[in-house]
Amino acid sequence: MSPEDLQTLMSEKLANCQVTVENDGHTYHITVVGEVFEGLNAVKRQQHVYGALNEKIADGSVHAVSIKTYTPAQWAAQ
Repeated sequence: MSPEDLQTLMSEKLANCQVTVENDGHTYHITVVGEVFEGLNAVKRQQHVYGALNEKIADGSVHAVSIKTYTPAQWAAQ
């Protein structure tokens, strides 16, 4: 699966979030920025993103991922 296709899929499933996907040949590096992460701990944030990925992980299209999640305020502070 291309990074662009995965980015499109995740953008559809994670409405109102900004999603960026890059692939280094082995791992998809996924960055998601959204207000949905306000007040959530790191585990809950990861679970939210994995919820959008489960189908592709299950069918083998995606297997290695690195996920970074931010609220808009956290992203702006970088």
